[in-house]
Amino acid sequence: MLIDAHCHLDRYKENLGHALEQIKQHRIFTISNSMDLPSYKQNVKIAATSDFILPIFGIHPWNASEYVGCLKDLDWAISESPMIGEIGLDYYFVSETSRYDDQRDVFEYLLRAASRQKKIVIVHTKGAESETFQLLNQYNTERVIIHWYSGPWHILKAMVEHGFYFTIGVEVLFSQHIQDIARYLPAELMLTETDNPGGKQSITGTIGTPLLIKDVIGKLAEIRGTSAQIIITTVQNNLVRVGDNDPWLTRVGASSV
Repeated sequence: MLIDAHCHLDRYKENLGHALEQIKQHRIFTISNSMDLPSYKQNVKIAATSDFILPIFGIHPWNASEYVGCLKDLDWAISESPMIGEIGLDYYFVSETSRYDDQRDVFEYLLRAASRQKKIVIVHTKGAESETFQLLNQYNTERVIIHWYSGPWHILKAMVEHGFYFTIGVEVLFSQHIQDIARYLPAELMLTETDNPGGKQSITGTIGTPLLIKDVIGKLAEIRGTSAQIIITTVQNNLVRVGDNDPWLTRVGASSV
């Protein structure tokens, strides 16, 4: 089974039907991350149509200021979501430093909940890699998936030593830095993603479709000097390992990946 550990199906809009058909036809297990409460509700509706989709709740750092004053109102979504994502910090795309306190407050609230509930978190780190790493350690976050890491090497190596997992996505097709990271990562900590539909669009201007995951897998195989099938099997085994004996995933039927 192919694994897309990070995308945003709610953002497909009129192209959603085509995306869902590709997911079904090519058996792509898809973790649909949310950026706010409306996107989570939409992802839950989408997932109800497919056994291959796992919808998860999160507040993206770009949206933190909208929710910082009403975090307790999100407790029901946090509690029912089998993982928490996409969450984190962003000091790169968000230039207004006045918003950074809101990002930290929201991130810490979600990390506390994830720690209590023993849930996997999917984390955005752009431009705030060091502080993100510090907070993950502060809240004893046991199972971490780092989304689209592109930061400094010393933080990457520290995260690897802590056993964090990393998604490799569309930028591996274009960036030497991401290719170097993909080559460096231990095989047992590697996952694949697309960040569809916007990941590819942010680089090439064209919307990504679920089959983009095959391009990512092919490039990973080339970089690491192995076969696409070995990458597929490795990633599937890694996702099973990170979710091993997880009661939240068993409850939603995702343990059969």
